[in-house]
Amino acid sequence: MTEGRHRAKAGAEGAVAATIAKRLRQLIAQKGHSFERLAELSGIDPAELLRIEEGAVTPTINHLWRIANALGIPFGSLVASTGRRDVLVVRNNQRQSVTSHDGNFKTRPLFPYDSARPVEFYEIEIAPGHRHHVEAHAPGTKENLVVANGSLEVTVGREAAQTLMAGDAIDFLADVPHSYRNLHSEPVVAYLVISYEPDARNDAF
Repeated sequence: MTEGRHRAKAGAEGAVAATIAKRLRQLIAQKGHSFERLAELSGIDPAELLRIEEGAVTPTINHLWRIANALGIPFGSLVASTGRRDVLVVRNNQRQSVTSHDGNFKTRPLFPYDSARPVEFYEIEIAPGHRHHVEAHAPGTKENLVVANGSLEVTVGREAAQTLMAGDAIDFLADVPHSYRNLHSEPVVAYLVISYEPDARNDAF
């Protein structure tokens, strides 16, 4: 990776960390939770949660889902900026992705969270052979996923695992634990839409 790309990546990661830190402080205040209570509900170490709130580190996907579930808010409301524009271009060379703790699962918001529309749109990338486990989302949350390349195994709750090839899509209620497993020898890219029940929105933002 060139020095310029290193700087661009570091800048994007810093922007993500700063956005999440700002949103987290707003949401903690709006929800009326104490910092200690949020740490207890999310199961995140208080020292680690403090670093996230200060913007010192970019949290992993796992951290963000735990925080979102603890606050009872959509995942996207943690990573969205508060600005509104009629036209928004998401440049490929300015990716603001969030990764899992091991780096094998990456997600990039393509349609930033908007409280007026309880729908989120992500590009996800899964490393070869990796299985990514996801905790249950808020009741009524749905996911629709389409595989762009490779092959992906999706398991929802106690249902039989489904194997998807490039171009295949799946729609399911995501309020139960579910997982994605890359069956391919190369990274799998898929596109994911998450939609929430109307009362799951955070209308304050």
